[in-house]
Amino acid sequence: MSKKEIIIGKATDNLNTVKYLDRNDILDANDLPTEDIKIPEWGGCTVRVKTLTGAERDAFEDFITNRNGKKSKITTQDARARLVARTVVDEQGNLMFTPDKYINRRGKRTYVPGDIPALTKKSAAALDRIFSVAMQLCGMKQEDIEDLTENFPEGQSDDSILD
Repeated sequence: MSKKEIIIGKATDNLNTVKYLDRNDILDANDLPTEDIKIPEWGGCTVRVKTLTGAERDAFEDFITNRNGKKSKITTQDARARLVARTVVDEQGNLMFTPDKYINRRGKRTYVPGDIPALTKKSAAALDRIFSVAMQLCGMKQEDIEDLTENFPEGQSDDSILD
């Protein structure tokens, strides 16, 4: 049997060689896939869904983690709309919706809802189709959500955004 060379998760036939990625290989890797899906609820048209970057996933997880002093819990409120806003892109890869965010104004943290209120009024079935694909592309699983609540002392929620 010949040894295999592992290159970004793919095995190729080569003699006793292993290629290790360097900094540039990692930073230059095209690792942000998209997936086109048809949405019957919206006339059967196609929507392009992208994966989240590390920073975008952290921001999404921050929004679904409701922290109030020492009490924290996971909230499902608007979770689908929040992920849809962060993952639906046009043909050029630009976000189609404005995600919600917090901004600092005069030393005070202010919530800016972006397109979340409008998206929450759309078909739950359509949002769920996109949400499911986005979760898959981002490598998110129920265990990831449970990990967020692992160290919460009180007020932990049993809500799941994957149900």
